[in-house]
Amino acid sequence: MNEELSITIDRLAAAAAALEQLASRITETDESTITRIVAQIEDRRESELEQKLAAAEQKIAELEARTAAATEAAAPASGRKTASIATTNLLAKHGVSLDSIEAGTLDAALAGLSLEQRFAVKAQLLRSGVLS
Repeated sequence: MNEELSITIDRLAAAAAALEQLASRITETDESTITRIVAQIEDRRESELEQKLAAAEQKIAELEARTAAATEAAAPASGRKTASIATTNLLAKHGVSLDSIEAGTLDAALAGLSLEQRFAVKAQLLRSGVLS
């Protein structure tokens, strides 16, 4: 009986060793499988992000083209520029039309203003393109 017990113990020890080897192989296989799955997911995610980036860049280019086209369409073809309402009213009170401003007429119309106000009016007229 001692001998049977010894054989059984040896068989159990061999089975335990086989189970340990099997467990380590399963762990290695699981780890490599998990690594491959993670790599595939990362590749897919990277591919999706690249596609989204390309789509966003294309959309930006389209919007910039539309903005440029709208800006060109909105630019006045005749080159006409306007002065502010306050400036136009001030000049109209003194009989000066923005269509035909002469330096002497403008100076005469602005004579009643302070020096700073004259500079401000003339600067606004220059910005609006009425004076050159």
